[in-house]
Amino acid sequence: MAEKSFKYVIIGGGVSAGYAAREFGKQGVKPGELAIISKEAVAPYERPALSKAYLFPEGNLDFIDIKLGFFSISTTQDSFVHHENLFDVGTARLPGFHVCVGSGGERLLPEWYKEKGIELILSTEIVKADLAAKTLVSAAGEIFKYHILIIATGSAVIRLTDFGVQGADAKNILYLREIDDADKLVEVIKGKKNGKVVIVGGGYIGLELSAALRINNLDVTMVYPEPWCMPRLFTAGIAAFYEGYYANKGVKIIKGTVAVGFNADSNGEVKEVKLKDGRVLEADIVVVGVGGRPLVTLFKGQVEEEKGGIKTDAFFKTSVSDVYAVGDVATFPMKLYNDIRRVEHVDHARKSAEQAVKVGSFRVFVVLSSSNPSELNLSRSISVNGAFISLFTIPLEISTRRVFREFFAVNSILGYVKLPFIGADAIKSNEEGKTIDVYDYLPFFYSRSFDLSWQFYGDNVGDAVLFGDNDPASPNPKFGSYWIKDGKVVGAFLEGGSPDENKAIAKVARVQPPAVNLDLLTKEGLSFACKI
Repeated sequence: MAEKSFKYVIIGGGVSAGYAAREFGKQGVKPGELAIISKEAVAPYERPALSKAYLFPEGNLDFIDIKLGFFSISTTQDSFVHHENLFDVGTARLPGFHVCVGSGGERLLPEWYKEKGIELILSTEIVKADLAAKTLVSAAGEIFKYHILIIATGSAVIRLTDFGVQGADAKNILYLREIDDADKLVEVIKGKKNGKVVIVGGGYIGLELSAALRINNLDVTMVYPEPWCMPRLFTAGIAAFYEGYYANKGVKIIKGTVAVGFNADSNGEVKEVKLKDGRVLEADIVVVGVGGRPLVTLFKGQVEEEKGGIKTDAFFKTSVSDVYAVGDVATFPMKLYNDIRRVEHVDHARKSAEQAVKVGSFRVFVVLSSSNPSELNLSRSISVNGAFISLFTIPLEISTRRVFREFFAVNSILGYVKLPFIGADAIKSNEEGKTIDVYDYLPFFYSRSFDLSWQFYGDNVGDAVLFGDNDPASPNPKFGSYWIKDGKVVGAFLEGGSPDENKAIAKVARVQPPAVNLDLLTKEGLSFACKI
C-alpha cells in the first residue's frame, strides 16, 4: 500500500481546514510539511453559500463573495461592490467562494496551496485512524503518517433513513451539507420548475432553503414539530415575525407535526409526504434539514469526549499528544461563561482553526491540592491518598495567581512547583516562541433570507425582552431582543441592523452590562446597546 508522511495533517476539507491552512501559511509552513485530506473533490470553500446564493436562479455574474451573510460581487478578483440586498446578486459558483472570503480575506484557490507546498489530497475518505501510531488509512488503502494531526471532520447531516422512516430513500429526497448535495438540488430544481417542495425542519437550513427555493418560484411548504421556528435560538416573539414574513412571501408553514413516511411514483421519485397528524402533502422535491452529528466515530475510544464532541483545551489540544480538534467536533472551554461547550457554526469553525495553529508559549506547574481543580483549565489530575496532583499549563501572559484563584477552592493549594522550561500549547509555538491568548469566544450566529438579515451574539438564556418594529408587513422592519440573566444582559439579537448597530449588540453581549428594569430596557431598545 502507498504510504506518505507529513509533519502536519488536517483531516477534513471544510471551512476549518481552509482557515487552518491560511494560518499555517502565515506561520511559514515549509513545502511538503502540510497535507489536507478531504473526501470532497474541491479545495475548501465557504459552506454558507450553499443554502443561499448557490441556489439562486442563474444570473450573468462571474464572481460572487460571501462575507458574514453579506454578499459582494465583482467582475474581477480585485474589485468588490458590496450589496445590502440579497436580490442584487447572481448565482454563486466556485471559485468565487473558496475560503477565506467569508471573513473578508484572500481567496485560497487550488493554486495557492500549490504555491505554498501544501498538498491537497482530495476525493479521499479516511476509514481508519490510529492515534497511537499516528497513522491514517484511506478507503483505497493509502497510509498517511503524521507528526501532528488536526481533526476538522465537521458534521454529517442526520438522515431520515437513519430512523427507518418509510419511503425515505425515494428519489428527490435531498439533504444539504456539501457542494455535491447542492449540485443535486440545483439539477432537481431545474427539472421541477414551478413544482411543489416540502422542507422538513424549521431550523437554520429549513429557513434558508425555504427562502432560496421560493426565490426559484417553487411552491414551498415547511414542516416542523416545534411550536415555532428556530426554537434553539428564537423566542416565540422573534419567530412570529419570521413565520409571518415567510407566509407573506408565499411559504406555507405546518407546525407541531413530523414527516412519518413518503410515497413514490413509478419512477421511484417522491410524490407525497405523509405527516403524523394524518395529512398528506404533494411533493416533487423534499429537502430535509433536521440537524447534524459531529463526525467523531474514527476517534472513538482513542480520545477524551464530552457533549458529543472531542474534548479540548483553550488551544484546541485534545487528550492525545499532538492531536488537535477544531470546528464542529471540538468541545472546548467557553471562557466567557465559565463552562464547556460545542458550537456548530462557521464563525467558530474559522476562529478555532486559526487558534489551533497560532503561536503561543506557556509555563508548566505541578500543583498539590486538597480539592480537584476545575476542569475548565485543562489540567491533568490524579488523586493520591485524598490529595490531587495536577499538571497545569498557563500561557505566559496570564497571571499564575489569577489562574490558581479561579480554578482552586480557597486554601486548597498545598504546594506547587514551576518546572524549569517553557512549553508550547499551540501547533507552531516551539518554532516561534511567541504568545497567544486563550480562546475567548463570543457566540455569534447570523443569517440572511429574502431581504432580511439578522445577527445574534452571546447567550440566549434568562428573560428575553423584545423591542422595535417586528411587524412582518412593515416595509423596513427593524427589531431585536435582549436576554437578561442575574441582572445582566447576556445576549442580543438584531434584525435589519447596520454594521455599527451590529457591533453595538456584540459589545453588549461581551460586556454584559447591568439591566434591572426590563420595561425600561424594552423602551430603550437599540439605543441601550448603542450607548454602551
